[in-house]
Amino acid sequence: MNHWTDRLESDDGEDPLVRPYTITRGRTAPRRDDLTLITVVTTVEPDETRPAGRRLEPEHRAILEQCREPAAVAEIAAELDLPVSVTKILIGDLEALGRVTTRPPLAAERSGGLNLEILQAVRDGLQRL
Repeated sequence: MNHWTDRLESDDGEDPLVRPYTITRGRTAPRRDDLTLITVVTTVEPDETRPAGRRLEPEHRAILEQCREPAAVAEIAAELDLPVSVTKILIGDLEALGRVTTRPPLAAERSGGLNLEILQAVRDGLQRL
């Protein structure tokens, strides 16, 4: 996946900032303000009795695929090559649909502090942005 800003000189005349605006449906902030860079996101198998709802964007599907194993918000944003703010909006969409769960890192819950490995993973994810 290419970075969304790589298309500054688009051949089709489309503004490069249109895609993030489109996939978030014009929203600029997530519904929740408690999602942090180290919030862990995990995919939940869909409930077959629940209606499917609206069609998912490719980025939503990429998040579901990546979060089959728990992943931090920063890691997800780095993998999608999208701004963290856009990624948080997409995660919020999936959470509202019951397709993902979010939680603080287990190390932070148990010890009251952060695990060095988690901090390094977040740093590495941010550097990839």
